[in-house]
Amino acid sequence: MYAIEMEHISKDFGEKKVLKDLNIKVEQGEVFGLLGPSGAGKTTMIKIMTGQLKKTKGNSRLLGEESLKLSDKIYSQIGVVSDNSGVYERMNCYENLEFFAKLNQVPKERIHEVLLAVGLEKEKKTKAKKLSKGMSQRLNLARAVLHNPKILFLDEPTSGLDPATATMIHRLLLSLKDQGMTIFLTTHNMEEATKLCNHVALLNEGTIVEFGEPKELCRKYNKENKITITTKDRTEIILSNHPSDADKVADLLREGMVESIHSSEPNLETVFLALTGRGLL
Repeated sequence: MYAIEMEHISKDFGEKKVLKDLNIKVEQGEVFGLLGPSGAGKTTMIKIMTGQLKKTKGNSRLLGEESLKLSDKIYSQIGVVSDNSGVYERMNCYENLEFFAKLNQVPKERIHEVLLAVGLEKEKKTKAKKLSKGMSQRLNLARAVLHNPKILFLDEPTSGLDPATATMIHRLLLSLKDQGMTIFLTTHNMEEATKLCNHVALLNEGTIVEFGEPKELCRKYNKENKITITTKDRTEIILSNHPSDADKVADLLREGMVESIHSSEPNLETVFLALTGRGLL
């Protein structure tokens, strides 16, 4: 049984077609990335998956159940972090998590575990409205994983955050994945997707234009197939990634002249640009 399935999903808002015949399957225990610019339909997909929005056509299922008819049992196994999934600003961090722990029948001991995991143990008595954006996002994440859901939905989880906070969230997500949690995230951060995701789907104007493992996609669209060698005197030498240039590479290595070697495969941003003619921002 797949964690998430969407078959021939379309969504129209009046005359506007937002999603067009989408098909995806997400394995349990993987991190799946949906990549695309603002307005591509990423948030709409999450709302359809979680039963917040009716699709126009197709079928959407979570853990085997139809998204619009999810049982309380399935709902209790979902966590969501999005722009409108916030916390109570007048409560402090601990009080917020205590409230949601009672709501989800989670033992109090779990609150301390989650606060430590997101680095907010020292801020547990700080009111939510006084938290920085990074801390607020960590509190939202803590709330979403408090009940240890089977599926975690993240809509642009590190957008606008400083690198240190983003790295902390990445470490936590990889730890949750190791524990068997399925994570579905939307992002336009290609480095984040490459670092975290088992598979990605590239979404453009409501259509999935490519799907696969991040590094495999980059190799697939490596049209140049070159390698760049930087020597110790800072000279750059560009060679073809082909047996015909193997001796030249070997000579440079034997002479101890090589500072670094880089292959030419593109990143996901470049792949998306090649497929759509537009960037991800």
